[in-house]
Amino acid sequence: MTRTAIVGGGPAGLSAALFAAKNGLDVLVFDTDETWMHKAHLFNYPGIGSVDGSAFIETARQQADDFGAERHQDVAVEDVESTDDGFVVTADGDEHAADYLVLATGADRDLAESLGCDFDDDDTVAVDVTMETSVENAYATGGMVRAEEWQAVISAGDGAAAALNILTKEKGDHYHDFDTPATAEEVFGGLREDA
Repeated sequence: MTRTAIVGGGPAGLSAALFAAKNGLDVLVFDTDETWMHKAHLFNYPGIGSVDGSAFIETARQQADDFGAERHQDVAVEDVESTDDGFVVTADGDEHAADYLVLATGADRDLAESLGCDFDDDDTVAVDVTMETSVENAYATGGMVRAEEWQAVISAGDGAAAALNILTKEKGDHYHDFDTPATAEEVFGGLREDA
């Protein structure tokens, strides 16, 4: 099964995890729980009137879990490297192989640098519209790719764009994740009602 490793458990990482896991990919999330969301309160996120950032993260984690993402909570990634077969992520002394890599570490660009990703003139990671870096099948999201626009909704969109591009590569055509009321019961039937 295709495996996607996601480094970071904020809005970008959890959005990527949700979209990828919901659509049948094997997903590993490495989350140190250092997201800026713990300092936030959302009034500017569409569809949410008012929610504490930590509560938002808990809900996003539960959604990713409900679709089968394997979260490694409070686990820091020490290294990522590109191989002939994809990527190796080293965390807590263990190596995890992956076909795709999504970096969602906020403004910490160290892993992108060590992986050999190209950078723009403003020291952000260079990506295309799908969030793919210069390293094939490696994606960078959120604060890594933006000098100033650090908003939860933008980061979540970046994570979704990365996951949808991975799904397009795996499933063909231009993959879309679009649920309708007629299929909602089918999609969400076995999940928590509040997910």
